Amino acid sequence: MEKRKNNFSSFPRKNLGKRKNVNLILEEVLENINPSKEEMESMKRVVDDFKNSIDKRIKEMKINAEVFVGGSFAKKTIIRKDVYDIDFFIRFDKKHKDISELTRNILSNYKKKEVKGSRNYFVIDKGHFFIEIVPVLKVSNPRKSENVTDLSYSHVNYIKKKIKNPKILDEIKIAKAFCHANGCYGAESYIKGFSGYAIELLVYNYGGFINFIKAFEKIQSKSVVDIEKHYKNKNEVFMDINASKLHSPVILVDPTFKGRNALAALSYETLEKFKKVCKEFLKNPSKKFFEEKKLDLEKIEIQAKKKKLDFVLLKCETDKQEGDIAGTKLLKFYNHLTSEIDKYFDVKSRGFEYKNEKTARYYFAAKRKKEIIFNGPMIKQEENVKNFKKKHKSIFYKSGKIYAREKVNFSLKEFLINWKKKNREQIRSMSVIEMEIS
Repeated sequence: MEKRKNNFSSFPRKNLGKRKNVNLILEEVLENINPSKEEMESMKRVVDDFKNSIDKRIKEMKINAEVFVGGSFAKKTIIRKDVYDIDFFIRFDKKHKDISELTRNILSNYKKKEVKGSRNYFVIDKGHFFIEIVPVLKVSNPRKSENVTDLSYSHVNYIKKKIKNPKILDEIKIAKAFCHANGCYGAESYIKGFSGYAIELLVYNYGGFINFIKAFEKIQSKSVVDIEKHYKNKNEVFMDINASKLHSPVILVDPTFKGRNALAALSYETLEKFKKVCKEFLKNPSKKFFEEKKLDLEKIEIQAKKKKLDFVLLKCETDKQEGDIAGTKLLKFYNHLTSEIDKYFDVKSRGFEYKNEKTARYYFAAKRKKEIIFNGPMIKQEENVKNFKKKHKSIFYKSGKIYAREKVNFSLKEFLINWKKKNREQIRSMSVIEMEIS
C-alpha cells in the first residue's frame, strides 16, 4: 500500500485554518503525553539493572534462554502514565517444557505476583513501575509458535526496523492516546479494541495519525490491510487465515506472520464507536478527544431525574483475577443485568466502568414500562396452564394460548433488590461475589 508523506494534518489547502489548528492541538497533546526526560532515564535504569540481574541468574542456572525488552518502551512508543508497565520476555529454547516454572525459579529472589493465563507470567511492583516478565519460546517459524506471546520478539524487531522516523513514532503515541481516551485501546475481552501493536502497524501503514483516522472513519466491513503484501487479493486472505480469527470487522495481516490477524480482538461495536469519534474529531478538532472520559455520575443522575427516569448505581465485585479475566466476567454480568432490566424497563442510558481491578461500576437510567405481557402455554396443556395461573393473576386467552398481564408498579431500585434476592445462586455462578445497589 502506498505510504503517504507524514504530517500531523493532511487537510486540503482550502482548510489551511483547520490544518494549523490541528497541528497546534497535536503538538500540545504530544507534549502532554510524552514521558519526561527524568522518567525515561529512571525507566532505563530500571530496565538495565533488571536485565543484567536476570541475565546473570540465567547464566548461573545454566538455562538456554535470553532476555529481551519488549512493549512500547522498546519500540519508543510509550506514553505518559501514572504507573508504567515495562515488558520483559525470557526466550527459552524449545527443549524446555514448563517455561512458566523455569521463570518462577529464575525470579526466586524477587517478590512477585503470578498471573494465570494460557501461560503464566509474573509481575514485580517497583513503585512507579510494574515489570511484567513473560516466558516465551524461541521460534524460527511463526507457525510453530505455541502462544501469541512467542511472536512478541518478531513484533518488537519489526517495529524497530521499519519505524525509525521520530515523527511517525510521535504520531503513534498520539494515536495511542486518542484510542485510550475514547475507550478503544486494548485487545482485552472487555474492551475488544486496538492493541498497541495494531496501532503501531496502522499508523505506519497510513503514514500518520490523521491519515489513519481518516481511513478508519470510512473503512468498510471486512476490509483487509496487508502492509507487506503477503497476499495477492482478499480471497487469499480469507482462505489462508484461520476462520476463527476472521470475525473482526477489519483484517490486519500481521507482517511478521501472514497467518495471523492482528485485529482479531476488534469488535464491530468498538469499531463503530471509534469511527464515530474519528468523524467528530475531523469535523471539529479539540484536545478533549485526548482526555480520558470519566463517568460524571452526579451529572448523569441529575439529568435522569429531570427526565423523570429511575437512576441506579451498582458496584459489583468478582473473585476472578484482575485484568482481562475479571473485566470480562464483570462485563458479561453487566450485559446480563441489562437484559433482565430490559424486561420491565426501557433503558435510556447505561454505563460500565472498569479500572483493571476486581470491581466495576454500572449505572442505569430507565423508565418503567406500563405493563408486561407473559407468554403462557397452549390451552390444551392443562397441567402447564394450571401452573401458569398459580404464578399470574391477570390472564387472558388468544389464539388457543394463555397469556398474563402484569403491571410494573415498582422502581428500578426495588426491582434490582428483589432480583438480587431471588438470583443469588445465579449471581455467584457468574463469578460475582458482591453486588451493591445505591
